[in-house]
Amino acid sequence: MTAAIVVRRIAPAAYASLHQEVMELSVRAQDANPHMLPAAIAAARMLVPDDRIIILAAYHSEALGFERLAGIWAFARRRDWRSGFAEILVSPLLPLYEVSSAAIIERDLAVPVASAMLRHLLAASDLPRLLALPQLALEGESYATLAAACEATGSRILPIERWSRPMLVPQTGDSPEPYLRRSLGHSYKKRMQQFRSMRKYGALSFRRERGFAARDRLPDFLALEASGWKGEAGSALARIPADTAYIQALVAEFAAIDRLQIDSLLLDGAPIAMGLLIENAGTRHFLKIAYDERHARLSPGRALTIAMLQADFATTPPVIFDSGAGDGVDARTYVWGERREIGHVLIALGGARPGLPHLAARARRWLRKLRARLRR
Repeated sequence: MTAAIVVRRIAPAAYASLHQEVMELSVRAQDANPHMLPAAIAAARMLVPDDRIIILAAYHSEALGFERLAGIWAFARRRDWRSGFAEILVSPLLPLYEVSSAAIIERDLAVPVASAMLRHLLAASDLPRLLALPQLALEGESYATLAAACEATGSRILPIERWSRPMLVPQTGDSPEPYLRRSLGHSYKKRMQQFRSMRKYGALSFRRERGFAARDRLPDFLALEASGWKGEAGSALARIPADTAYIQALVAEFAAIDRLQIDSLLLDGAPIAMGLLIENAGTRHFLKIAYDERHARLSPGRALTIAMLQADFATTPPVIFDSGAGDGVDARTYVWGERREIGHVLIALGGARPGLPHLAARARRWLRKLRARLRR
């Protein structure tokens, strides 16, 4: 008998009770996006009211009455200048720090689950029929699943912007030096000489902390980020109270489930670069980096990524390490050698017209291009 997919809405306050089921689903999923976990939603509720949050849970239902969680996708209602002042659904709830828009969907039921979720949104009279996915991989099985679900529901998928993001996708048998030779190419010798020369300036060490130990390092990270130009410009996390509260909540939530990591590169015991990361089921996401600008000539940010890669291969590397680099970031800043095409996507459900959100997205794209051209 053919299995059925049942989709239900989950109240934000009740979503935490699904933690264990979501973690088990993540192991079976095409994309174990950490930004869809209950921990991420709990933190986002600091800034997004519950009545603006839509969480879809898809269940695989069989004849004997057994149900298994097969999909999770969270959205926020939005109506502002970014949507052309039309109401849309945006995923994830807070598209900050180049996070992923992908749903967590069971691999073996991917197209039926994604199609059922889109049909649920189509049938909901209280929801808009336009979806904005500002950070979506435009290649791989997750995108193929979404494209197939759009075709099955008569919906249109409209990529607005595209850029290439550095990733780490290690191969069986990889080790640090061969990987770095492959990823850095002709610049390998120069970069590694620069990395090794840092020892001329003091004792160089690397520190990796997880869980609550990482949480306790957050003040150091915030202080390091605020010590440079971001602090002077007022864009550092520590200078924006709402962002500080959100990142503290996110760090606390992920520390509690042991999915938080802070990596530090230290010179004579003082951090000169720090990375803030979250992960889920082998998928790691680089949220933020901070470095001491007094040591800028040493390229401490790149040096940190080299030390991180060496530490990863010394144990069990992640299945996927998403650098989180945005469209305006030079990919050569990172040492991870793989690339994934990322895009800002709109989905017009059924026969919906993309209209104002489409125009607003295109206008933002051209404004960014103009700003980049003026900077050059």
